[in-house]
Amino acid sequence: MRLLSNPVMMRALLLLLAAGWAFLLGVWGMRRLRRNLAAEVDLESNAVSSLETLPLHLYNTVIQQLKQQKHELQLQTQVEQRRARTTENFSQAVLSNLSSGVLVFGLNGLVKQANPAAREILGFASPAGMNAEDIFRDAALCGCSVSPNGDHADDPPSPPVRLAEEVQVVLREESKRRQLEADYLTPSGKSRRIAVTVSAVPAVDGALLGAACLISDLSESERIRRQQELQGEISAEMALELRTSLATISGYAQQLARNRDPEFAQQLAADIAGEAALLDRNIGGFLSEACAGTNLRVRSGSAGGI
Repeated sequence: MRLLSNPVMMRALLLLLAAGWAFLLGVWGMRRLRRNLAAEVDLESNAVSSLETLPLHLYNTVIQQLKQQKHELQLQTQVEQRRARTTENFSQAVLSNLSSGVLVFGLNGLVKQANPAAREILGFASPAGMNAEDIFRDAALCGCSVSPNGDHADDPPSPPVRLAEEVQVVLREESKRRQLEADYLTPSGKSRRIAVTVSAVPAVDGALLGAACLISDLSESERIRRQQELQGEISAEMALELRTSLATISGYAQQLARNRDPEFAQQLAADIAGEAALLDRNIGGFLSEACAGTNLRVRSGSAGGI
């Protein structure tokens, strides 16, 4: 009790209580501050981690999309390549089975492609890489001109022009289609009449890619035409001879009808028989030649069909 009544002890006790209370407040304040700091640190770390992971996620997404687009592009490229190969094979098959020859010249004037019919008609085993001068050489155009629809025009004959020059004109001037006929001599020495259609080959944008020549062998048709002309002349001569023989026989018959002399009548009958025999020989020879020509045309047509 004396201690409690002592003012000094009371002050010391109050000071001790105040110090303890202050200490407790300080500890509580430090813990709260520490929790706040820890919360702020966690918030900052979460924000940093989210900022770091967000671009990585977007990057992975973009990479996946690019890979998908690359795969689709590869598939489309493969489809286009297969389509191009199919188209090329189809074009090669069509060219190989054409009965007309096809030559394709590049801008440099050299042959880029030739089908089997062109090699057969022109007499070259492989004209690829050759120019028009080497292939057509001194082949000159015929005096007749050909209209675009294939008929012979009524224009006057033009002066001789070399076939190789016409190909060069198309390549240089990009002129329109030209339909020509020329007398051609193969390297082995065979003479042929050929029809050539020279036309420019434009690209999609209109630029010139080269020139194409469509070649047809007219030798057989020309031979048949000449044979028909000859047969026409023979037929005309035969008709004249037949008419003359019939007129002679008719004259002999009229004399025989009016004459009463047996010897003269016998002579007229012999003349009529001789004229009839001559007429029979002429008609027989004409029919033999006609049958031979018909059989030859039939065999040629059969061979062409095979």
